[in-house]
Amino acid sequence: MTEPVGSRATTLSFGPFTVTPHERLVMRDGVTLPLGAKAFDTLIALMSRPNQVVSKWDLMALVWPGITVEEANLRFHVATLRKALGDGKDGARYITTLSGRGYCFVAPLSHSDIRTERRLEPRADLQPAKLPNRLQRMVGRDETVAAVSEKLISSRFVTIAGPGGVGKTAVAVTIAHDLLDTRFDSAHFVDLAALSDPDLVITSILLMLGLPAQTDDPLPALLAHLHDKRMLLILDNCEHVIAAAAPVAAEIFRGAPDVHILATSREPLRVEGEQVYRLAPLAVPPDNGDLTAAMAQTYPALQLFLERASAGGAKIMLDDSSAAIIAGICRKLDGMALAIELAAGRVEAYGLERTATLLDERLNLLWQGQRTAPPRQKTLQATLDWSYRLLSETERLVLRRLAVFAGHFTIDAVLEVVPDERVDRSRLFDAIDSLVAKSMVAPRPIGAMMRYRLLDTTRSYLLEIEPGDAALAARHATYYRRWLEQAGTTLATMPSADERAIHFSALHNLRAALDWCFGRDGDVRIGFALAAAAAPIFLAMSLLIECRRWSERALLAVDASLRGSTEEMHLQAALGLALMFTRGGSAAALAALSRSLAIAETRGDLPNQLQLLGRMHIFHERMGQFEAALGYARQSTTVAGTLGDAAALALANSLLGVSLHLAGEHRDAMTVLEAAWKGPGTERISTVYGFDHRNRAGISLAREFWLQGRPADAQRLARQTVAEAAQMEHPITLCIALIWAVSIDLWNGDLDDAEANIDRFIEHATSRSMGPYLAVGRGVKGELAIRRGAAAEGVETIKACLRELHDAGYELLTTTFNIALVHGMLALGQSEEGACLIDEAIHLVGQGGDRLYMPELLRVKARVLLSFPRPNVEEAETCLMESLELARRSGAIAWELRTAIDLAEHRAAHGQWEEAGERLRSTIERFAEGSETADIRTACGLLEIWK
Repeated sequence: MTEPVGSRATTLSFGPFTVTPHERLVMRDGVTLPLGAKAFDTLIALMSRPNQVVSKWDLMALVWPGITVEEANLRFHVATLRKALGDGKDGARYITTLSGRGYCFVAPLSHSDIRTERRLEPRADLQPAKLPNRLQRMVGRDETVAAVSEKLISSRFVTIAGPGGVGKTAVAVTIAHDLLDTRFDSAHFVDLAALSDPDLVITSILLMLGLPAQTDDPLPALLAHLHDKRMLLILDNCEHVIAAAAPVAAEIFRGAPDVHILATSREPLRVEGEQVYRLAPLAVPPDNGDLTAAMAQTYPALQLFLERASAGGAKIMLDDSSAAIIAGICRKLDGMALAIELAAGRVEAYGLERTATLLDERLNLLWQGQRTAPPRQKTLQATLDWSYRLLSETERLVLRRLAVFAGHFTIDAVLEVVPDERVDRSRLFDAIDSLVAKSMVAPRPIGAMMRYRLLDTTRSYLLEIEPGDAALAARHATYYRRWLEQAGTTLATMPSADERAIHFSALHNLRAALDWCFGRDGDVRIGFALAAAAAPIFLAMSLLIECRRWSERALLAVDASLRGSTEEMHLQAALGLALMFTRGGSAAALAALSRSLAIAETRGDLPNQLQLLGRMHIFHERMGQFEAALGYARQSTTVAGTLGDAAALALANSLLGVSLHLAGEHRDAMTVLEAAWKGPGTERISTVYGFDHRNRAGISLAREFWLQGRPADAQRLARQTVAEAAQMEHPITLCIALIWAVSIDLWNGDLDDAEANIDRFIEHATSRSMGPYLAVGRGVKGELAIRRGAAAEGVETIKACLRELHDAGYELLTTTFNIALVHGMLALGQSEEGACLIDEAIHLVGQGGDRLYMPELLRVKARVLLSFPRPNVEEAETCLMESLELARRSGAIAWELRTAIDLAEHRAAHGQWEEAGERLRSTIERFAEGSETADIRTACGLLEIWK
C-alpha cells in the first residue's frame, strides 16, 4: 500500500473559531458558521491587520473593490459579523469600533498549516484532473455546493438539473475542484454540448480519458478501464443527447463502483441510482419597497450583478435607490445567473437606469456575453434556442401557448385555456410533465395547490416566436373572468394577507388579460365583465390607481346593452371609491357612487345597496357632510333589517356607530360600536369592497373609551385595531386605524407615539398614492410642531394642509386642524386671527353636524377671548360653562376635564380656587381607576398646588 500524502493550507484561529481563508470557511468548535460573502470578506480584511485600526474607507475598499458603497453597508455587515461571532457575549471581544477612526480586530490570532489527507497517491498512469478553470469566486452557491457534494459522496451519482443559464456547469466545476484533492485520484470533465450525434457520447468519454475509440462496441472497453478507478466523472450538458448519455451513465454507475458521476442537464436522466438536485435561480429580494442598500447585498443575485458590473468597468454608487433598481433588474431576470451577467455587462455602456429601462421595454435576448463563453451561452437567445430545439413539436406548441400566462398559473387554468383540436387533454398532460422535467416550466407550490410559471426570459422569447393568438387570448381572458366571478367576493373578504396571497398570484394574468381585452385586437365585452370581476380584488389589495384606470377604461367602452347591468354597478362603485381615496371628494367620485347605488336600487339588489350605502356614508363623512352621512347610516340599518343577516346588521351598526360618535352622541355611539366590534356577524364584515368595517368600528370605539374616561382601554383597543389592520396588509384599513390612533395619542399627550404612527400612516398613504391622506399626514406634523414649541412652522404647515384638503373636498378633519391652528395662533400672539377662525369653525360644525368637537371649540374660544389685551371675561366664562354642560350632558368626561382645568385656572387667578378645585376633583374621580393622561397630570398638579 502506498503512503498517504497531503496538501498544505494555512488556517487562522482565535477563541473557539477556526478560519480557513482559501475555503472561505469559518468554524466554531468544529461546526460551520453560516456567514454571508461580504461578512466573511470583512472578517478576513480585519484579521489581515490584527491589532491595527482599519479605517472605514480602507475597509470598504477591501470588501467592495471597485464599487462605491455607503457607510451603512459596512456597518450592516460588521453588525452581522459580530452577531455571528457572539462578540460581546460572556466577555468575548473580537472586533472593536473606534469612533471616527474605524475598526480593529483585537483577539489573539494563531496560524497553523493543516494537512489535508487523501486516501491514495495518484496512480502514475492517471492524469489527476482535466477540468475547466474554476471561477475566481462563485456567488450565492456555497450551500448548493455543500449539499451536492455531500449527496455525490454518499450516493455516487447526482444530476444537477435546471434551466439554461442558471449556473449548473459552474457549480459542477466548483465541486470537482473542491473534491479532487480529498476524495478522488482524478476528475474528468466531458462537455457533451458540442455533440450533434448521440452515438458519440461514449467516444467523447473515451477520448477525454485518453483511450482509443476505434472498436465497434466501445462500452465494454470503457467499463473495463473504469472498473478499479477512483474517479469523478462530470457529464456536462446531457439534455440534447440524453437518450444515449443516460444508459451510459447507468452502466458506469453499475460497473465501476468507485467512479462518482456528476451530470448536468436541463432534465433528469431518469435512470437507476441517479439522485436529482434541482438548481434554483439565485435569490432575489421581494418586491416590497423596503429594500436598503445593506439588505440588498445579502442577496446573491445582487452580489453577482455588482461584481460583474464592476468587472465590466462600471462604477456603481450603491445606495438605497440604486439597490432598488438592481433588485428590479434581478427580479425581471428571475435570478438567472447568465441573464444577470449579460445585463450587468451593459451597465458600463448604458448606465444603471438605462439598462433597467431597456429590460422593461424588452428583454434584450441578443446582448453579448463573454467571448470565451460556449456558443449556446453567448446570448440569452442562443441559450433559449438551444433548449427550444430539444423539444418535440407538441411540446413546442404547448410551451408557446403557455406564454399567454403572465406569472403563475394552475393546471386547471391550463386545461381551460390551452387545448383545442391540435392538443387534446391527454397530450397536454404529457407535454406539461415533460416541460417541467426539462426545466422549461417551473413548478411552485402555493398553499395546497401547485402553481407553474415560465421564466420571464423564456416567455419573452416565446412571444417573439408567436406574438399573438386572438383565440388563445380570448380563452385566457374568459377563464380569469369566470374564475374571478366565482372567487372574487370570497377573496375580497379574506381577513388574512396570507390567505389572500394564495389567490392574488393570479394578478399578473388578470392584468395581461385586461391589456389584451382593451388593446387593438381585443374583445371589449369580455374586458368589461373582467374589469367588473377584478374590481373587488384591486380594492382588497388597495391598488387604487389600477382600479381607477381599468374601471374608467371599461366604462368608456360600455355600450347601451350593458348599461344598468350588474357589471356597470360594480365598475361605478369601484371607480367612485378609487377616486375618493386618490382625488378626494370630487364630483366624479360622487357621480360614480350615486350611479352605482341607483342601479342597485333599480335591480332590487339589497346586499349591494348596503355596501353602496356604506360607501356613500364614508364619502359624505369625508366631505364634512356629517348629517348626510348619518342619514345614509340610518338608511343602511333599514336595508340590513330587511336582509336579516348578522353580518349586514354588524356593517350597518358600524356605519351608524361612527356617525353617532362624530355627532357627539357618545352613550348611543358606545352601544352601537360595541355591537359592531364584537357582536354576531362582525367577523364577516372585514375588508368588504375596500373597507374593514369591523376595524373602523373598533378604532371609533377606542376614541369613545377615551372620551368617556377610559384612556387605558382606549390605548389598548387602538393598538389592537392597528395591529389587526397591519396583519391584514390592507393599506386603506391600516391608514384609517392609524389616523384615529394618532388622535388618541395626541389627546393623551403622547407626542412621540403620535409621530411614530403618523410616519407609518404617511408611508402607507404614499405607497398607494392616496393624495388626501398625504395632506392629512402633513397636517398632523404641523400640529406636533405647534405642541413642541415651533408654532410658526406648525401654523404654516397646517394652513397649507387645509388648502390641499379643501381643494380635494376632504373635510373630515377640518375641525381638529382648525383647533390646532388656533392654538398655534395664540402661541404667536395672533388673537384676532384666532378669534375669526374659532368662530368660523363653530359655524362649520353647526352646518356639518360633527358636534363631537363642540365642547372643545367652546373651550378654545374662551382661551382666545381671554388672550386679548382687554380680555372678554364674561363671554369667556359663558363659553366655558356651555362647554362643561355640553360635555357633561353627552358623556364626554375627557372634554369636561379639559374645560374644568381651564375654568379652574381662570377662577384661581381671581381667588376662587376652592370652588374650581372641587369641580376638578369630582371630574377626575369619574375617570376609570388608574387612568393617566396629560390632562389628568395637569389637573392633579393644580390640586396639589391648591392644597
